[in-house]
Amino acid sequence: MKAKRLVAWKVRRLRVERGLTQEALALSAEVDMSHLANLEIERANPTIEFLEQLTDVLGVHISELFRPFPEGAKKPTPLRKGRKLLGKENSRKSTS
Repeated sequence: MKAKRLVAWKVRRLRVERGLTQEALALSAEVDMSHLANLEIERANPTIEFLEQLTDVLGVHISELFRPFPEGAKKPTPLRKGRKLLGKENSRKSTS
């Protein structure tokens, strides 16, 4: 698997596992949400600094983004609608 795809999938999987929306992760990591979205759909080439900001919030070492998935692993699934709404409500509370 190419590094760009691997990093995109890992960021998305870690974000979803933690119940974070793209908006919540971007706000917590102090990064641009559109850049995060483009990373997850494999349209962005992130800097090391950008990845470090994300992994600090996700609670993993940056090297985790480059560890291969097991053979046959599927693309991470999106959050369920109810959890997305909850994430947006939480991010609003933290900004007030």
